[in-house]
Amino acid sequence: MTNASVDVPEISFDQVSKTFGKPGKGEVFRAVDGLSLDIQKGELVAILGKTGCGKSTMFNMIAGLGAPSEGLVRVQGRDPFKEFETLRGKIAVVFQNDRLLPWRASLGNVELGLEMLDRPVEERREIGRKWLSRLGLAGHENDYPHQLSGGMRQRVSIARAFATNASILLCDEPFSALDEMTGQKLREEFVSLVRENGKTAIFITHSINEALQIGDRIVVLRRPAKIAMDLKLKGDLSLQDKDDIRQQIYKILSE
Repeated sequence: MTNASVDVPEISFDQVSKTFGKPGKGEVFRAVDGLSLDIQKGELVAILGKTGCGKSTMFNMIAGLGAPSEGLVRVQGRDPFKEFETLRGKIAVVFQNDRLLPWRASLGNVELGLEMLDRPVEERREIGRKWLSRLGLAGHENDYPHQLSGGMRQRVSIARAFATNASILLCDEPFSALDEMTGQKLREEFVSLVRENGKTAIFITHSINEALQIGDRIVVLRRPAKIAMDLKLKGDLSLQDKDDIRQQIYKILSE
């Protein structure tokens, strides 16, 4: 007997198009055009493409913030736009900017998602402290965002996402504002946490090197969002393999 949970992708785009504007009432912009893509549970997928290629539109449709103009988007077999409430707590977002509440200390910011899920106070605090410690911020529970460095604030943001135990993480260039060394270290830790905790992660990026470091799969988009490359990476890629992939992607993005 086939296990249905294995057959259903964690995230699915089936011939999805998304346009903005109304026909006959000015210019219609097509952000996504006939996109079909399946992402399985436990995959870490880097979505790579130039500005304006539809990455953020895809991101918003997965999060249930917009509906496709044509086709079907499914998250865990559900319509994320029409069934938004049923996916509450199943998806967490890590933004480009940390988006911490300035009037809340680190622990209060990490607890925010749990608070919205109506978890008891003591449970929220225990989980929040655990994740702050896991992200190297033990002792900073009572520090406010203005007292933290950029890298520390982003660690709080990542702790907030993992604290809810959401099965899907949507990451919108979360390390692009950080210096190279801080970003490199946080990327490594993020990948480790995703794999240790069995999460499915979608990681939007403009950087080929970041995609190679983050993803076990890289999806390269052309404008409007169409798949130009969909590549599953082996764990033992040589430097030459990575350079070959880098050149292939660079060629696609240069067209």
